[in-house]
Amino acid sequence: MRGQSRPGLALATGFLVLIATGTVLLALPMSSASGAWTSPVDALFTATSAVCVTGLAVVDTGTFWSPFGQVVVLLLIQIGGFGFMSGSTLLLLLLVGRGTSLSARIGAQETLGVRDLGAVRPVLRLVVVFTILTELAGWLVLGLAFLLRYGDAGKAAWYGLFHSISAFNNAGFDLMGGFHSFTAFAADPVVLVPTAVLVVLGGLGAAIVGDVVAKRRWARLALETKLVLSASVILLAIGTALLLAFEAGNPATLGAMPAPEAVLNAAFQSIGFRSSGMASVPTASLTDPSMLTGGAFMFIGGASGSTAGGIKITTFAILLAAVIATVRGRPHVEAFGRRLPDVDVRRALAVALLSIAMLFVVVVALEVLVPSESFLHLAFEAISGFGTVGYSADVTPKLPDAALVLLAATMFVGRLGPLSLVLALSVRARPVAYRPAVESVRIG
Repeated sequence: MRGQSRPGLALATGFLVLIATGTVLLALPMSSASGAWTSPVDALFTATSAVCVTGLAVVDTGTFWSPFGQVVVLLLIQIGGFGFMSGSTLLLLLLVGRGTSLSARIGAQETLGVRDLGAVRPVLRLVVVFTILTELAGWLVLGLAFLLRYGDAGKAAWYGLFHSISAFNNAGFDLMGGFHSFTAFAADPVVLVPTAVLVVLGGLGAAIVGDVVAKRRWARLALETKLVLSASVILLAIGTALLLAFEAGNPATLGAMPAPEAVLNAAFQSIGFRSSGMASVPTASLTDPSMLTGGAFMFIGGASGSTAGGIKITTFAILLAAVIATVRGRPHVEAFGRRLPDVDVRRALAVALLSIAMLFVVVVALEVLVPSESFLHLAFEAISGFGTVGYSADVTPKLPDAALVLLAATMFVGRLGPLSLVLALSVRARPVAYRPAVESVRIG
């Protein structure tokens, strides 16, 4: 209808404006360490990766960008991460103004997963407080950890701030240089553990953490909280076990580590695969089974309304519950003694299948554009971009401009696509006055 705001379009427009602003700033000579103009494609790719809190990098963040450029990247990460805990809704509210239509307000409601239209603003306040307090705590702890490592207070303070924000927002950017990520800290739990905690908190989101803090007892938690927490723990355990098994004989990753160190790094990687993109072992050196496992985890992602990407763990949990219900012959999809609405199952199925279809197109296009690279590495890069994870098999820096633009578009769609689809489906939902006749078709 004319005059009514479209939540999906408003959301996309806000992020496109942010990416365009970041691209211009990063292209300036003052943003590069060399003082030269940065390629528009490299600037666009970096800005998109930062805003979409992905972490894929075509140039090394720690050495290519000047202090000004690093600050620009950090601000884009912060605003972009805010964008999926609250910024998407903030942008929506700013763009539609106070004269917001009912459909747009429903869009804002769906963005944060709240059922009461009047509860959006209190949730936004919760998100702001949660983000600031968590990042400040992370800055303090990581700042002390880097101070012990480097002995330079200024460097420790900057590294602590940058990596606290990057980890909490599941962005994957780092200042370590040489595209090495956190591999230099593989034997340093003082750095890895707080980083992992920040990643987990950002991947859960304010709503889930707030529900746990407010209710404290498992029986009183919301169904979504139970699904997210249980699935997260199971995936963490499975990922850790599989990485330990697949990398046991690989001296380039976990094979040469003592058992406690190997467990720590396997858990760190398992957490990172869900969206952070921060690696304590060389990603390109992982075995093929580990990369396939990582691809599956990156596709799933983290919680809705969090800084993590992917199709979201609730989508995965709902589909898994639907499979279990079908196998058991039950008429309804259930979880923890609650029946899931059929509309949620259909939305989850739509998000998953459309995401798979998009990834198929992107991987085929990358195969055409970069025939010299292996299929597995290109697929891994595509899933990493779509899931806004940031893990790379050392492919991104070698991609031609056309492939970089395609991957940048993949990050953008992967960041906004599932959410925009849910918004569109929510706005389009309307009651019907009749029910068509039922007719079965053959399955299998």
